[in-house]
Amino acid sequence: MEKITLYTDGSARANPDGPGGYGAVLSVTDARGEVHEMELSQGYERTTNNRMELMAVIAGLEHLVRPCEVTVYSDSQYVVKAFNEKWLEKWVARNWKRGKDPVKNVDLWKRLLKAMEPHQVTYVWVKGHAGHPGNERCDALATNAADNGPWLRDDVYMDSLN
Repeated sequence: MEKITLYTDGSARANPDGPGGYGAVLSVTDARGEVHEMELSQGYERTTNNRMELMAVIAGLEHLVRPCEVTVYSDSQYVVKAFNEKWLEKWVARNWKRGKDPVKNVDLWKRLLKAMEPHQVTYVWVKGHAGHPGNERCDALATNAADNGPWLRDDVYMDSLN
């Protein structure tokens, strides 16, 4: 199985005055040891940080054409702890509810689970600026999040504007 590194960030978190958007960089090391990177990013009307973080991971995973072993580096504890601390399993078991309230972003969680299906995915929390080598990469993504053409639409969010 090919090994992929995915660095993600939502620019809504890193740049609260910016346009909003997400960044994802797929990093692949080929058989000769050469590293190849592809940046996927998109600017949006402002939405929540959590939706941006989810879209960043989805963009990277949906781009992969064959099953891979993927390590996702994210500064979002919402994303990472959902898997590492089994938050998502608990929400699904409770029919997507947390207490009496439905879990926010259910549409994107379902899309993320579908995108993960063929892959073996591990999540690593790049906490703030704690010196993790992936943190600088994640931060750089947010800066460039509005630069490229459309890749992933957040249709539920866009519909909520109407």
